[in-house]
Amino acid sequence: MNGENNKNKILVIDFGSQVTKLIARRVRELGVYSEVLNIKELNKIKNFKSVKGIILSGGPATVTKKKFPNISYNIFLKSIPILGICYGLQLIAKNLGGKVKTKSKRREFGRVEIKRINNSILTKNFFVKNKNIVWMSHQDSVQSLPKGFKRIASTNASPLTIIENPKKKIYGIQFHPEVTHTKNGNIILKNFIFTICNAKKNWKMGNEKKNIISDIKKKVGNNKVICALSGGVDSSVVALLIHRAIKNNLKCIMVDTGLMRKNEFKYNYNIFKKKYNLNVKLINASKLFYKKLKNISDPEKKRKIIGSLFIKIFEKESRKTKNVKFLAQGTLYPDIIESRSVTGSKSSKIKSHHNVGGLPKKMKLKLVEPLKELFKDEVRKLGSSIGLTKAVSSKHPFPGPGLAIRILGKITEEKIRILQEADFIFINELVKNNLYDNIWQAYAALLPIKTVGVMGDSRTYEYTCLLRAVTSEDGMTADYYNFSADFLDKISNKIINGVNGINRVVYDITSKPPSTIELE
Repeated sequence: MNGENNKNKILVIDFGSQVTKLIARRVRELGVYSEVLNIKELNKIKNFKSVKGIILSGGPATVTKKKFPNISYNIFLKSIPILGICYGLQLIAKNLGGKVKTKSKRREFGRVEIKRINNSILTKNFFVKNKNIVWMSHQDSVQSLPKGFKRIASTNASPLTIIENPKKKIYGIQFHPEVTHTKNGNIILKNFIFTICNAKKNWKMGNEKKNIISDIKKKVGNNKVICALSGGVDSSVVALLIHRAIKNNLKCIMVDTGLMRKNEFKYNYNIFKKKYNLNVKLINASKLFYKKLKNISDPEKKRKIIGSLFIKIFEKESRKTKNVKFLAQGTLYPDIIESRSVTGSKSSKIKSHHNVGGLPKKMKLKLVEPLKELFKDEVRKLGSSIGLTKAVSSKHPFPGPGLAIRILGKITEEKIRILQEADFIFINELVKNNLYDNIWQAYAALLPIKTVGVMGDSRTYEYTCLLRAVTSEDGMTADYYNFSADFLDKISNKIINGVNGINRVVYDITSKPPSTIELE
């Protein structure tokens, strides 16, 4: 993003924690712009004038090994306030002369009581009667302090749970203040950002609308843009933003992959053609996608095939119109972060998003991605500010590859039909029972197994349908939605009686972590 925010930002260095993005989101919620960088990206920065503070995230690695993810020692010499969280704390201790050990019998996972030992600017108003409940996830612990540091708080298993060197403005905490399970966690972040870093509260989503539209105009000029429009929140916001920026030089393409929810393709087309008066062209490519995905089981291959096909379709379409040089996509900040390595290497990424890691290396069209520095909730707010209807802005997240990654294993037209019908029943019942808006994301999936059943005194051998519904603030952590037994019974009955090919329905009651929201 351009503008004043670049003069006032917090860098979040990602060491592979599942909740790293949540740190950045919390910072933005406090009104300060933040960016998530991996180690390689951090090392490329030459000018730190705009950086008010650095937060080192948690991660799965251990500093007790000979080789471990690390930052340049020079970062500690730049007089920029640093806050280390979990692995970040251990990294600080290791680099500055402390000792870290792995203690398998004294590990801490989940909620833990923390006790105050000394006062600190970082922990002002954080403790209640010198105690608090925090969320831990670690096996390594700091055993001795680096020179110049002092102990602020401890637990029964971790004597050095919070440490600080106020002179150098370097702080470390073993727990995760960014998750809601830590009481008063935001107070830690507030104290660090505003009191220690002296950052200004100048990040507002509403103010970014003008910057984004201005950036689009500068980048595109008088050229034309093809927009991949699915009807989801992200692509819808992109289409409306670009339309405001370049008007008739925008051409929206809706590709029917055959992998959308039942009736959703036609519904989306009517909204954007009639309500928003956008230039929208429909392309039915379902047979092509089915052909290319035949016998493909690996989810990463599915994403890459879908991404490649999308690009080929859009490049073919661009040749039919003069001056088309750009392809617009609804890529979000989490998409980019999850599609890259923590260290900057080619390995250890979470997954390839079809519109990031799934794209071919060589493309004739240049990308326009106005939302690539925004989180999902920020995009929803932005959509509302530009007049996007609530029916679209409040939609549950839907993966770019669509039902291709909700059909585990090989894809067939029969499986797609079965899943579309089951999913249609599930989502409609959520709406009818006023449950849809209480849930972050819900869907039906088709498992790659058949089980024996009995219907009408006859033996059946049909598919198992898995239902998933979660509550979340941002998708980084999630809890399963606690439906009533009566509702689950009703849903199961309707799906089994209404969908030929399913004789068993199960409900997923795992949270994230340890699972993910999607199955693939």
